[in-house]
Amino acid sequence: MLWQYHQAKKPSAMFTSDWLSAKEALIIADDLEKTGRLKDIEFKDEKGTSWTKKEMKKLLTEIEHEPQDVTVYFDGGYQKDSKMTGIGVVLYYKQGRETFRIRLNGLLEELESNNEAEYAAFYEAVNQLEILGVHHQIVTFHGDSQVVLNQLSGEWPCFEKVLNAWGDRIEEKLKKLGVTPIYDPITRKKNVEADQLASQALRGEEIFSQLQVE
Repeated sequence: MLWQYHQAKKPSAMFTSDWLSAKEALIIADDLEKTGRLKDIEFKDEKGTSWTKKEMKKLLTEIEHEPQDVTVYFDGGYQKDSKMTGIGVVLYYKQGRETFRIRLNGLLEELESNNEAEYAAFYEAVNQLEILGVHHQIVTFHGDSQVVLNQLSGEWPCFEKVLNAWGDRIEEKLKKLGVTPIYDPITRKKNVEADQLASQALRGEEIFSQLQVE
């Protein structure tokens, strides 16, 4: 949020805020206007797109019932002997004033490694974003695979053809959805929900649930 302070016969100045949610920014903008010293205000998102206050209010009205503030946890488990893969995905998101959680898993065949299992889990997470109707926003992806997250972020090179193919598919779908990913490596302990779902898939336990959480 950028705004210009102005008072008659006194110096004016431009100020820039920290990153805020759109709702928080509008609350502060209303408060600044009440001082009578706000000459101009502009809102910018992470991609550099600019919005007026009127445009920002209209946007919030339009997306009020769409999923927002989405966070994803993913995990893949691979059994070398059977070449079976279990994937687990957990999504947290807000819709209106409520918070929801989706938990799901799946059993896949004929993958080649644990790293490929992790890529497959990530890809399924992106598929779920599409099904949920998530688009043109930032989404944080948490996982305990340093390889997958660092390769997708470009921090590490990827020399394996199979993994490159998964990466291309993921990037293509994220681009299609207009989703800007934040890749956040976490410990297995913090990824217990997705890890448990992947393990359950390998045991033949199919799970899908969607519910409101506190």
